[in-house]
Amino acid sequence: MEPLERYRPIIDEFDAFLEACRRPLGTAVRINTIKTSVERALSALDQEGVAYEQADWNPRVVRLETDSPGSTWTSFHGLTHGQEEVSAVPPVVLNPQPGERVWDCCGAPGGKATQLSALMDDTGTVVANDSNLGRISALRFNAERLGATSLAVTNQDARNYSMKPFSFDAFDRTLVDAPCSCEGTIRKNPDTLEEWSEDHIASVSGIQKGILRRAIQATREGGTVVYSTCTFAPEENEAVVQHALEAEECRLREIDIGLECSPGLTEFEGQRFDEELTNAIRIYPHQNDTGGFFVAKLEVTA
Repeated sequence: MEPLERYRPIIDEFDAFLEACRRPLGTAVRINTIKTSVERALSALDQEGVAYEQADWNPRVVRLETDSPGSTWTSFHGLTHGQEEVSAVPPVVLNPQPGERVWDCCGAPGGKATQLSALMDDTGTVVANDSNLGRISALRFNAERLGATSLAVTNQDARNYSMKPFSFDAFDRTLVDAPCSCEGTIRKNPDTLEEWSEDHIASVSGIQKGILRRAIQATREGGTVVYSTCTFAPEENEAVVQHALEAEECRLREIDIGLECSPGLTEFEGQRFDEELTNAIRIYPHQNDTGGFFVAKLEVTA
């Protein structure tokens, strides 16, 4: 937990935060409305004898009292998909509409990409991209298992993503769930911090900046880009968004998600960020008994 001490000045109730980080993470699934309704999925869980609790902020997110969500009947038939509760936040913030063209820059293994398809009633186009060819098979498998027929898969480096394969020149909305240092997953992966270093944070933040800039460039004027990570490091969060605000034509929008959260930072260790960053949200483990996440919503202005 030592690396997390650097966040003591910015996290309220820091001791409660550390205590939450030490607790194992509960099990959550997302109801896949491509194949079923919320009511039918819950009925199936009842018949199977699996206890559950719906999330207050989203009826499609369900906490299960089981250590094996993938072995349930609903999972086997693609009615539910194992997905950490707070991981379902960025697609909801992006709010894609049926018939739109949506890009998921870092789409594997497919939890958020298939969630986008479900939010769009499996219409329009979701282009799920990943630069790691080895992860593409998992992305394709989940798309098929969950019945996401509107989902197309590409394998490119998102930092210089080419639109040539498409008949259109811009997306309506883009999700950048960027590769990161994953500090917020410590409850699920207790060894997350074993190889933690500020050098790694600096390295990955450069990649994040490139992906976010390309996402803004590939999204139409008036379109929406959501940037998210499962880490606490301001270098990977506010600093990346700050870079985009300075380099691209965009502005931050408010987020109303129905979860307890903290605003984005305007300062960290002497570095100042635009006041607009308070529109971003930080979700800490002790606030909702979840993992940790950062989410920022950007509107493309040119």
